[in-house]
Amino acid sequence: MAGHNAPSLSDVLDGKAIPIVTQETDPKKGTEPLIDGVPASKAFRHREIMLLQAVVEKYGKSLGPEVTASSLVNEFLGAGPEDKIGKDVASFDSRGALDIDTSVDMEVNGEEENEGASISSHLSEFNERTKYIPLRLTLPERKLLRLCEAALNVSEYTDKVDILSWKSKTGRIHEQIRDICAILSGLAVAADYETGQKMIRDRSFEDNADYFAMVFEIGRRHKILNPECMRTDYGKLIHMLMDSQHPDIQRLLEFKFVKKVLTVNDFLREKDCLNLLKHPDIILATTAIVDRGRSRAEVQQAIRQKESAVKRLINKFSSDDISEEEIEWCLYSIGDNSSFLVFNRDPVDHMIEYLTTNFPENLSNDSRRSLAIRAGSKGARLSHGHSQQFQYALQSLTLWREIQNDMFKLWCLAEEDLLDSGNYYSLRDTGQGLNRVQSAPRIGRAMHEILHRSQRKVGSWIGSSVVHLGDHNVPNALTFIDKYTQVPRILNPIVNVIEAIPRLVENERVLEVIEKAHGSVKDCQLDILQDFYKHAFDGSGADNFYDAGSCIDGRLTSAWNWCNKLDKKGYYPIFKLAGFTGFDGSFKN
Repeated sequence: MAGHNAPSLSDVLDGKAIPIVTQETDPKKGTEPLIDGVPASKAFRHREIMLLQAVVEKYGKSLGPEVTASSLVNEFLGAGPEDKIGKDVASFDSRGALDIDTSVDMEVNGEEENEGASISSHLSEFNERTKYIPLRLTLPERKLLRLCEAALNVSEYTDKVDILSWKSKTGRIHEQIRDICAILSGLAVAADYETGQKMIRDRSFEDNADYFAMVFEIGRRHKILNPECMRTDYGKLIHMLMDSQHPDIQRLLEFKFVKKVLTVNDFLREKDCLNLLKHPDIILATTAIVDRGRSRAEVQQAIRQKESAVKRLINKFSSDDISEEEIEWCLYSIGDNSSFLVFNRDPVDHMIEYLTTNFPENLSNDSRRSLAIRAGSKGARLSHGHSQQFQYALQSLTLWREIQNDMFKLWCLAEEDLLDSGNYYSLRDTGQGLNRVQSAPRIGRAMHEILHRSQRKVGSWIGSSVVHLGDHNVPNALTFIDKYTQVPRILNPIVNVIEAIPRLVENERVLEVIEKAHGSVKDCQLDILQDFYKHAFDGSGADNFYDAGSCIDGRLTSAWNWCNKLDKKGYYPIFKLAGFTGFDGSFKN
């Protein structure tokens, strides 16, 4: 790509610039446009074959024994010159062969990014990230949060609204929303008599619309900052706000509940202090300090440097418009995001490091530490040699890492999709009960950007790149967010156990048990990791390959399935000795 105005690779990958698509001029490669690095005709054929296989798998008995995936492909699509199955290797009817695009080489731009990006590029990325970092709650806001949680806790909103009934749904929604407002008003009296007295005296919810919107915004902001909190109440809150946006409900309520979540960037813009985000000290002042691999002296030095950077920023930017406490609050809010990344993104980094260090890609399939899997063996539904499974696990973990890195942004976009007044939902039975099926265009665009970024990082892509959104697998953006907040809940316990094993063997009896079962401490760690990399990414966990298999969401489904079978594993006692209690955590606040 030539020209002075052409965007750099780093800008394109970070989403800061739009890529310029050029036609291939090499006559040997042809001029057919590419989709994710694959010729368009080939990509569409792969997709069509995948759908025909899914039809046969689900309706094969009704169609009759003479109708097979191979016959449908030959009848409707004809023979393809470059089909990866259907030749001598396997057939279109083979289980585990649904995802056709299993060895696509991604063409990576020949330009190399400069090592160590400039400070200005770091600050530019930092400024963009603060647009999606919610502002930490103040003490008065925490009191209102308790009111919000209490009102939602006693509410039976979804039980009353999301049911199949002959009665008017609009009437049920209106009644439940007013009930929640009445509960909030009563709790407000108990919490702050003067404020509550005014609300009760007016007897009008419309006059207190700003108060209700503020309380619900505080609840949403708290949830984004603390995904482990409000695990049941948040669903009620979002469903209620979704319904309140409907035009029919708006005509009845005559006021709005939804307001934008307050972010650090919004607050600083309001205070005319965005220059704070451009100062070089901002990164040092908000980076979480991790003691992993550091001595006590190094940690203490890092703390002192961070405190000094915070003081310098406060002294420089405090003014009549923004106080020292407000600047400090913004810095702490950004620091909350850094701490979030330590807990949610770092476990994925550790698992990638374990994979690349202990199971190199060039291992043979016959090696003791090979990750090769075969469909039908130990529940696997995919067949991969070691190098393929290595790449498949690596790219899945890389994708999860990028999602966790952008989780605050994805959460804000998810709420925009969910609370869009023009984005209606339908109540449908998805096979897992009644769910609100709703499109998620903003999340879809963001996920495709993340997917392409991940594909370029790993250099190749094994399996399908289908992202389920707005269907029976992932009905809406709330389900999507809930799925990917599970990633650290799955990986953190594994990393903790791997790191705890050397400490456990200080007890001679535990050492004896481990040596008898695994041979050595290192072998015990590798046995656990090897089983995870093989069977948490084996396409299992659903009734058909369209729901699990190797699609983007199916990879997480397989990991859930591995977690569900953990208590049947031979190394489960090691998990219990290391303090493991479960993957899901507590649903209580």
